[in-house]
Amino acid sequence: MKRFRNISLKNKIYFSILAVIMLISVAIALLARGILLESLTSELEHRGVGIAQSIADRGSGFVLDNDHPSLTALIFDASLLGERRNLVSYIFISGPNDEILAHTFVRPFPQNLSRSNPLPPNGEGVPSVRQVKVDGEPALDIAVPMLEGIYRVATVHVGLNKRHIDTLVGRLRIMFLGFIALVCTIIFWISHRISGYITLPVTKLIEMSDEISKGNLNFKLDLGSQYEDLLSDQGKFERCPAYHNSDLPCWHVDKTMGPVSPDSPPPAKPPYCRECVIRHRQIGDEVLQLADSFVYMVRSIRLYRNRLRESEAKYRWLFDAGPDPIFVLEAGTLKILDVNPRGEEVYGYPTRELLRMNFSELEAQDGMGSLANFAKRAKPGERVLYPKAIHRRSDGQPLFVNMHACGTRYGDREAIVVSATDITDIVEKDAQLVQASKMATLGEMSAGIAHELNQPLNAIRMGSDYLGMMVESGREIPGAHLRQVTSEIGAQIDRATEIVNTLRQFGRKSAITLERVDINDPVRAILKIISQQLKLQNITLDLDLASELPPVMAHGNRLQQVFFNLVSNARDAINMWSDEEGDPRDRVIAIRTFTESGRVIMTVSDSGTGIDKSLVDKIFEPFYTTKETGQGMGLGLAISYGIVKDYDGEIAVDSKVGAGTTFRLSFPPAP
Repeated sequence: MKRFRNISLKNKIYFSILAVIMLISVAIALLARGILLESLTSELEHRGVGIAQSIADRGSGFVLDNDHPSLTALIFDASLLGERRNLVSYIFISGPNDEILAHTFVRPFPQNLSRSNPLPPNGEGVPSVRQVKVDGEPALDIAVPMLEGIYRVATVHVGLNKRHIDTLVGRLRIMFLGFIALVCTIIFWISHRISGYITLPVTKLIEMSDEISKGNLNFKLDLGSQYEDLLSDQGKFERCPAYHNSDLPCWHVDKTMGPVSPDSPPPAKPPYCRECVIRHRQIGDEVLQLADSFVYMVRSIRLYRNRLRESEAKYRWLFDAGPDPIFVLEAGTLKILDVNPRGEEVYGYPTRELLRMNFSELEAQDGMGSLANFAKRAKPGERVLYPKAIHRRSDGQPLFVNMHACGTRYGDREAIVVSATDITDIVEKDAQLVQASKMATLGEMSAGIAHELNQPLNAIRMGSDYLGMMVESGREIPGAHLRQVTSEIGAQIDRATEIVNTLRQFGRKSAITLERVDINDPVRAILKIISQQLKLQNITLDLDLASELPPVMAHGNRLQQVFFNLVSNARDAINMWSDEEGDPRDRVIAIRTFTESGRVIMTVSDSGTGIDKSLVDKIFEPFYTTKETGQGMGLGLAISYGIVKDYDGEIAVDSKVGAGTTFRLSFPPAP
């Protein structure tokens, strides 16, 4: 049946009707042909028997009187009467011994004809019919006995012209087949009209479906003239203004039939909504019901398409008017699929060039965040934030952005939507603030630094004075003394140089790129500067730095600022406790580094005054300080908190009034 699958419905109906009618016609034709032909042949045979019987009844007297001329005239009259001349080929009468008594042949009698159809010996009164040939012509020989009483005196043979019979049968066959052909032709035409009538609405629906596929919903419903009356009857109920205008709200389609709130009464229906033409019961045959459903479907599609266009226009407007660059990326390749105009303004690339780029081309090679890993596992709705990611403008200048990425779908593809907020000015101001804080720290450390530098300078001065005195007095300097003095002078110069280098490193502006840092190094650098000051303030330093710590991704210079803020705060807390109590007990600052749960940990503990629990959450707020006026701006811990967060770190505080404070810093190890 697959070969008929591609045939149109119209042809299927058409050929199905034809096949059924043809089968019935053939059956009727075969049956009628058999009946008609059999009846015609039987009728002709009966006529032949009748002719023979008539001659037998009338000719018996002539046979008994041996009046052959009268007998011959009788059979000639019988053979030429009316239409018999065409039907009867010959008539002859044979005697009991098959001698020919009379015949109608105008030529010599065929001798083999007299015995070609003999009557059966015991078949008195029963005619015999047999097909014979006379001079090559076929004929039906009908033999009837001529009786006189119970005795057969002769036999009458009537030869029916077989060709004439066949001609009559052929004429009847032609007439019958012509009639069948006429009936079939009429049936062809009727079935063609019926199939077209049935399938025309379906064809119209297919044409309208094709128009919908092309995006054309503004077409008139035309199902053919046979449905115009029904549609016009139906149309008189279409008083709903929203039925043909999808821009108007429909209470049923828009689901606005319910009350505004549970307490409010249901809204009153407009008069035309009492007989809703959208939810009305479909009438007509299946095709009309299908057409009605089709109209409702088209209206719904048109309505939702308009709503979709409005939604797309609204979100497109939001996308284009976004204050930050917004990118739509292909999840697998990070290829830029779409970008709003703000992206062109911020990054300096024309939009058409951005659409040919990969998003990784915008990221700095040493950037702080990359979408590659997120893109491999992103699921629709999953979000991630990359703070202070470094991108590059078209002129190569760095650009700091807070990058929000969210997995989504763009058409039939997995995609990522990226919003990049330009925070370059904020980062630069933050760097300036950190730098200013470091300069303030250097000023605060000036006394301790001066003391640190005085020690190697005094040692150098004492050595140089010793060498000068020996030279002025003309005394010879022993070799051992000279090597000791020069060696000590060199060592003190190295010490002073190291202090200066440490200060220079601390004071320089941090680079923008991350580096692998052993957090023990910035701790040691800070202690080189501040340790002497702690000693002068009688503060014991308990240092426990773990060896072979995994490095972290950070800036050593910025970590020095963090550690210095924590140590100087610890120092101030101890001094505040001592000032209040007047008894400098347990003036200890403990610094520990270690690993825990795969993270690098550093703790700074002091035995100072401690912080009240109600204030712990405020100490990282900018410009908040517990120190006296003029002794702090309240920016040190706020800056430290921001620096630690920049490196994906965590900072926590454990403090109790009178028991000291412990700051705990946690960093992820470098990959």
